[in-house]
Amino acid sequence: MKDKPSTVFVADDDDAVRTSLRLLLKSVGLPVETFASAQEFLDAYDADRAGCLVLDIRMPGMSGLELQQRLNEMHAIVPIVFITGHGDVPMAVEAMQHGAVDFIQKPFRDQDLIDRINQALEKDRENRNGLRERELIRQRIGHLTPREREVLDLVTKGKANKVIAGDLDVSQRTVEIHRARVMEKMGASSLAHLVRMVIEAERSA
Repeated sequence: MKDKPSTVFVADDDDAVRTSLRLLLKSVGLPVETFASAQEFLDAYDADRAGCLVLDIRMPGMSGLELQQRLNEMHAIVPIVFITGHGDVPMAVEAMQHGAVDFIQKPFRDQDLIDRINQALEKDRENRNGLRERELIRQRIGHLTPREREVLDLVTKGKANKVIAGDLDVSQRTVEIHRARVMEKMGASSLAHLVRMVIEAERSA
């Protein structure tokens, strides 16, 4: 299934800024949606929609930093590029420590902003591919039998077949059969690959 095109979401309380950014992004073929406040964006936020957020750091009501905090609490993965004034740089640095991908100071060159947005969109694609991969691995683990899950757990802890056989009170041949089935069902090419898959599945989404 083909992915839907990514959208650049712009949240800024300045009408002129929203209009100019909409025109700029449309001129380079990027779908764009604008919001006059952080709350307006939050109310419309859909985690399934790919894209990035261009966010003014200072806004009446909920600030850009407060919106970032709310999105972090929701485990949102949307990459954020902050727009900052000269005096906001320390806040922008703090925002990056909390997961923002970049910030750009006013006034900025159009191309500089476009470059940062494209980097953020690429980051979003990487994030979403990682989520899909983890979900696929979790589905594969879910298709294992209870005994295969036990063998998977012990194998990925580095235990040898003979030790696993003793732990589970079964023959070593039985462990070998279960192990082969685990490798096949998980689509793992090696023990190292299997371990990486399990680690990936355990990462928080």
